[in-house]
Amino acid sequence: MYRAGGIALLLCLLVTEVTAEPYPLDYWARRSAVTGVSLSPDGSKFALTRILERGGDPIIELYDSDDLSKKPVRIDSSPSEIMPGVSWIDDDVFLFSTRQQVRDIIEGFNQGVYEYQNVKYDSSKKNPLGRIRQDFFSVEEVLPQKKNKIIISSSEDVSDRAGTNTTRFRPRSYWEYDLKTNRRKMLMRGKLSMGRVSFNSDGVATHASGFDFRTRDQTFYWRPKGTTEWREMYRLSDDSFERFIPIVPDPVAENHFLVLAHNGYDTLGLWSFNADTKAFSEVVYRRNDVDVAFPFAHSNRLSNPDEVAGISWCKDKCHREFFDGQEAALHRQLETLIPNADQVRISGRSRDGNTLVVSNSGPQDPGTYYLIRNGRVSKISGAKPYLEHDQLAKVEYVTYKARDGVEINGYVTVPNGEGPFPLVVMPHGGPYVSETVDRFDEWSQLLANNGYMVLQPQYRGSQKYGLDFYKSAFIKGSEAGRAMQDDKDDGALYLVKQGLVDPNRMAMFGWSYGGYAALIAASREDQIYQCVIAGAAVTDPDMQLDYYRYRMEGAQKLEQLTTWDGAISPMKEVPKINVPMLVVHGSNDQRVPPEHFDKYVAELDRAGIDYQKLILEGADHFSNTLFYNHKIALYEKMLDFFKNDCGSMSEGTSLANR
Repeated sequence: MYRAGGIALLLCLLVTEVTAEPYPLDYWARRSAVTGVSLSPDGSKFALTRILERGGDPIIELYDSDDLSKKPVRIDSSPSEIMPGVSWIDDDVFLFSTRQQVRDIIEGFNQGVYEYQNVKYDSSKKNPLGRIRQDFFSVEEVLPQKKNKIIISSSEDVSDRAGTNTTRFRPRSYWEYDLKTNRRKMLMRGKLSMGRVSFNSDGVATHASGFDFRTRDQTFYWRPKGTTEWREMYRLSDDSFERFIPIVPDPVAENHFLVLAHNGYDTLGLWSFNADTKAFSEVVYRRNDVDVAFPFAHSNRLSNPDEVAGISWCKDKCHREFFDGQEAALHRQLETLIPNADQVRISGRSRDGNTLVVSNSGPQDPGTYYLIRNGRVSKISGAKPYLEHDQLAKVEYVTYKARDGVEINGYVTVPNGEGPFPLVVMPHGGPYVSETVDRFDEWSQLLANNGYMVLQPQYRGSQKYGLDFYKSAFIKGSEAGRAMQDDKDDGALYLVKQGLVDPNRMAMFGWSYGGYAALIAASREDQIYQCVIAGAAVTDPDMQLDYYRYRMEGAQKLEQLTTWDGAISPMKEVPKINVPMLVVHGSNDQRVPPEHFDKYVAELDRAGIDYQKLILEGADHFSNTLFYNHKIALYEKMLDFFKNDCGSMSEGTSLANR
């Protein structure tokens, strides 16, 4: 230990020099200034959702595509909050949704604190704004050939006869809805055997899915063209981990559907399936290393409404494979027109094809929107225009071996400047989800902007790498807190070995399941971290599982029961904690209720463990539901904790070497 005047100096383990002054936290805490840019069918107008001031609520702005200098029409819905994005129904009519808080505290698992409402806007009318129906519904399909007509669906929970808070699920029903008269016509009444129905742009039901309670099979149905007869297409045991997802009728093969399915393979592919013979015909696109993602539609959904234009897959980056040569050529052209082009997407196109709304996004672009009209490119706005592309960090794809030889992929956000860097390992939530490199990640960029390298490991159990990799987290017993944890640690040690990371300056920060992983990291032997931050963490796996233990069946039951019943419990590991810890939780967390936090800090107090805590008043579970005040509080506390409270060290010694 360094000493000066007989006084021990505690050295901060996670401080580094950065090449530029970090952005103010205000820049990171603000919600996106612009989202949901959407083009009218004739291309004459576009709408977007904008937040005018930090901490403010969204409004909708309506612009004239021919003159962007004109003052937009602004639409507010106070006291309700406007949700991002609009759905254009006609050249002058669009729908949007609002929400309003109806309770301050949650009374049950996944209850929520908001009620939602649909609102119609008609720019051709003197009083353009009007609420439509009292119940909240989803727009399933816009019907271009039927003016003011859409297909909607809704479902609801109803109280049981005892009048208790327990509910039974009512399946989704479907109507053709007239926006002018506010009248609806029943198309299909909800039933569990056919719970999800898909319609084409003409309003014709083409296929459906449901559940057979007698055989406990997932069931899939189709309608032969020109009939109203439903026929069974496929059955998939509820115990199966494979997937079968019909997309659209195959345009080149009669009685065939394009489906996402495993069909006995490890990875998910796109297939042509003969609904008449109930057999797979041929593979359209499949890879051996990763799953393919959901197919993307033609850029002009008005002229080519039911057409699949291609398929995408993500690994080192997100790639697009086009089935349509003209669509491929258009996207290549757009990539030459858009500055710092990364993931360029056409989010709207007029029916004549001459006007487009285009977005660009990526690790160094939170989202930038452009209008292309009659060959002229105009920038509309950026989601976070105060964050400059060159000041944001690049994200690199890495592959490394876990200690048992399993190959693990990950993403590394690299700060500007010279390494070796301090490292924050940031595992994703879920755990059975995945991350990709095609999007802007606010937390990793915030940390990189303050000098920290960030590793986001796609540990075993992460999806998109095939069934075997996903099931390896639980199929032979739970790896939560075991091999899944090793995968994260081994990624950090790999970066150390590459000379990119200082082994004396490493931490873990996670949210939800990632928060659980951070708690486990705090108590591991052969400790490699100097501190942890655990947000919205599952602290008691048994309690979390009890919220839904008896509502699960099939493969999901095996996944969840094996994972959480067999997981290492942070509650039981409290006496082993050996690094500084910060625990964070939202007071209105409906997914991991605050009881987890309360029980855990009580156990920390009983064990005499030194820790810090932060309660985010009114915050829900998911990171994208955090408001400005929540983010400011979290980011200030997080960076201060890393800077001032993340352990101490003796000269030439780290916890990893003790």
